[in-house]
Amino acid sequence: MSEITPILAHWANFYVMTGSAAAALTGLMFVVITLVFGEKRVSGSPDGIGTFSTPTVLHFCNALLVSATLVAPWHTLIVVEPVVGLIGLCGVVYVCRLIVRQRGLSNYRPDLEDWTWYTFVPFAAYATVLSGAILLHFMPIKALFVIGAAVVLLIFTGIRNSWDVVTYLATKGDEEPPAKAPGTD
Repeated sequence: MSEITPILAHWANFYVMTGSAAAALTGLMFVVITLVFGEKRVSGSPDGIGTFSTPTVLHFCNALLVSATLVAPWHTLIVVEPVVGLIGLCGVVYVCRLIVRQRGLSNYRPDLEDWTWYTFVPFAAYATVLSGAILLHFMPIKALFVIGAAVVLLIFTGIRNSWDVVTYLATKGDEEPPAKAPGTD
């Protein structure tokens, strides 16, 4: 680890763990959705997949991407700052698109729980990644804690939302149109 920036070396185990968790959970989501669907196709609008399932996979993938970026053997943080910042910025823009998409759903109305977990919490996580990337230049030690917290938040949000989507598909996936949005119990 002598080649890596010393400040990042202290975080290597953390980001190996979060990256591995994010990668495994991404794969697990594919497996579970495949098992839930099996050979059947759920009819109705594909908007639910693009609004609820796909973002959940992307949150895991972004947690993996941030983790992979921060365990790479960088010699300086100057390269890391814009890479992590771009991931955070793209996440913020993506969640803003999700807000528009959620507002336009015709088959069901998302409730407060859906808005919270599918848009507000991920927005906060990506904004935190972006903020942490900016802070890397001025306060690298604190910034790594900020980015680490955001990565963990993305993973836990993904876990919660995966459970929500899979539970919804398993219990209400054949109803047409869906009585409620994923996330309502």
